[in-house]
Amino acid sequence: MSLHDFFFVEHVLVFPRQKTWDPYKLLGVDHDASEEEINSARNFLLQQYAGYEENEEAIEGAYDKIMMKSYSHRKKSKINLKRKLIKQVEESPSWVKSLLGHFEVPSMDVVSKRFALFGFIAGWSIATSAETGPTFQLALALVSCIYFLNDKMKNLARASATGLGLFAGGWIVGSLVVPVIPAFVFPRTWCLELLTSLVAYVFLFLGCTLVK
Repeated sequence: MSLHDFFFVEHVLVFPRQKTWDPYKLLGVDHDASEEEINSARNFLLQQYAGYEENEEAIEGAYDKIMMKSYSHRKKSKINLKRKLIKQVEESPSWVKSLLGHFEVPSMDVVSKRFALFGFIAGWSIATSAETGPTFQLALALVSCIYFLNDKMKNLARASATGLGLFAGGWIVGSLVVPVIPAFVFPRTWCLELLTSLVAYVFLFLGCTLVK
């Protein structure tokens, strides 16, 4: 080792807990610390004990162990929850199983795209509510719902009947629920027809997304 290297090592802070086997103690955080707290501890230690490879390896190694443990725990929790839900469905009455058989959970890509479409229609209805009623937007939402349902069912008659049923259900629920909501909750320009339409959009979105 050269004199320069010796001088440099002597003036670098050596991490005192680098041999600690517990990664939480090594980073100086509790076992129930949040990911934000763990990240902050890691970054602070890396900055404080920078310049010495063994310091950085110990800190990064402890951080990786904690992150892997956290990931494994989340994955295990999801698997256990899924198994619990499957068990509850299997133990449910036959009519519940039959009802659940008509629904599916699509990918997040499908959900986000349809949410964006119906969200746009809802925003359009709100933006033009002072000028005209949302008749055209309602028709567009219904047609969109039927289109998505037909894409899954491959049966236009069934898709149309389901879409109309969802629309009617949403409109009825909206007509019953909206009047009992205090008027100050919504802007004054939002009429009963618009609010009922928004409820119908929710039904149409959920229907074309979840119904098989």
